[in-house]
Amino acid sequence: MTVEKWNVDPAHSSIEFQVKHMMVSKVKGVFKDFSANLSLDPEDLTTASLNFTVDAASIDTHQEARDGHLKSPDFFDVENHPSITFKSTKIEAGGGNEYKVTGDLTIRAITKTITLDVEYEGTSKDPMSGNMVAGFEGTGKFNRKDFELNYNDVLETGGVLIGDEVKLNIQIEVSK
Repeated sequence: MTVEKWNVDPAHSSIEFQVKHMMVSKVKGVFKDFSANLSLDPEDLTTASLNFTVDAASIDTHQEARDGHLKSPDFFDVENHPSITFKSTKIEAGGGNEYKVTGDLTIRAITKTITLDVEYEGTSKDPMSGNMVAGFEGTGKFNRKDFELNYNDVLETGGVLIGDEVKLNIQIEVSK
């Protein structure tokens, strides 16, 4: 096969995150609107390239007030920085269907390199459209303070309101 452009199926894809809350639980959320440009050869995924663009204002943590705060200058500052982007720079096979995808994550005009652990779920033919589809699951983490997402509050019981580590869980289905 050769490297070809594949399209993200938003109905079968998600970008989720979680952050420690009050030192005792986790807040989870999603970004509802995102797009991606993917070029890949399912026979050799190390030759793939991917670029994601996330609409920062599409954040949803199931609490409107918190979402509003996350969109403010304390966090994403969506008025001045409407997009979050990820651009792959290197893909390494890790054995079996596992890969390390390294790339540049940009939040608030700050770019840092992160590596995602990605599992290739395989390909199949969609019985409805006849198109070939492929699935991927990616996980990773980064320190939010690396992107100047510094807002926090000290708890009277000790500790802080918001943890520094952000965990990512990405489910992607693409079609040719």
